[in-house]
Amino acid sequence: MEKSPSPPDDSFQIRCPRLGHQIYFSYCVKENMGSPCFKVLDCWFRYFDVVRYLKANLDQDQWERLVERRVKPKMVSLVELIQKAKQEERDTKS
Repeated sequence: MEKSPSPPDDSFQIRCPRLGHQIYFSYCVKENMGSPCFKVLDCWFRYFDVVRYLKANLDQDQWERLVERRVKPKMVSLVELIQKAKQEERDTKS
């Protein structure tokens, strides 16, 4: 069965793995300061042809940033956040 090329309307929601609650597609395509969430393809491919939709609705630069984005492993992000917090603490004590 061929998937619909159009996203579901906002009455249809799925659980967002990042936010931990129900979310609709129209939020996912603009949640990142007006750009799609980096997980939009992973989350929505089951429900409609999200690749075709985004290719048709994003400019070439936006599409490339979405598919080429390298996500840091969670452990790396946590270590960076800890280092940043420690540096800010040192800066406020100085």
